[in-house]
Amino acid sequence: MLIEELKREVEKRLPSKRAAHVFRVAETAIALARIYSLDIEKVEIAALCHDIAKAMDRDQLRSIIEDNDVDQRYLSFPHELWHAPVGAVIAERDFGITDEDVLHAIRYHTTGRKGMSDLEKVIYIADLIEPGRDFAGVEDLRIIAQVCLDDAMKASISHTLQYLIGQQAMVFPDSVECYNEHVER
Repeated sequence: MLIEELKREVEKRLPSKRAAHVFRVAETAIALARIYSLDIEKVEIAALCHDIAKAMDRDQLRSIIEDNDVDQRYLSFPHELWHAPVGAVIAERDFGITDEDVLHAIRYHTTGRKGMSDLEKVIYIADLIEPGRDFAGVEDLRIIAQVCLDDAMKASISHTLQYLIGQQAMVFPDSVECYNEHVER
């Protein structure tokens, strides 16, 4: 029941192109969940909610970050990151999702973090490699994701940091900690 409600909310709250991305992320995440023996329902819920706040404007996002128990450091970084922690707030507030693993997967899907669960890794990776993504190296990431979740996370966070550094963009501290953790392994 919750899954169907979430699908309707995705279609209602997001532009069709963004909703299509969310559904592809869900399909990709479910495929990875089967490989790594994760709870399919939890994975699908996290995937469907990961971009639920993506269409909100900057003022709405800022207000939710300021009014809730959200890491205030986000407000010092580009607003493109803000939809992730706000999505976790919406998932809990509007859909009654209380599973911390699911909420973390939504909250950290743009930044990653040190100590990610397998569910968090699956959502992060699925968001990066879903079939609609088309960038140099995505096929390699898709192949690695079929073989080893930790190697896929290491390659994914490395790709993201290289992209951000190449753009001379700010890097959220959780992303750096995530990268450092994965290269130490």
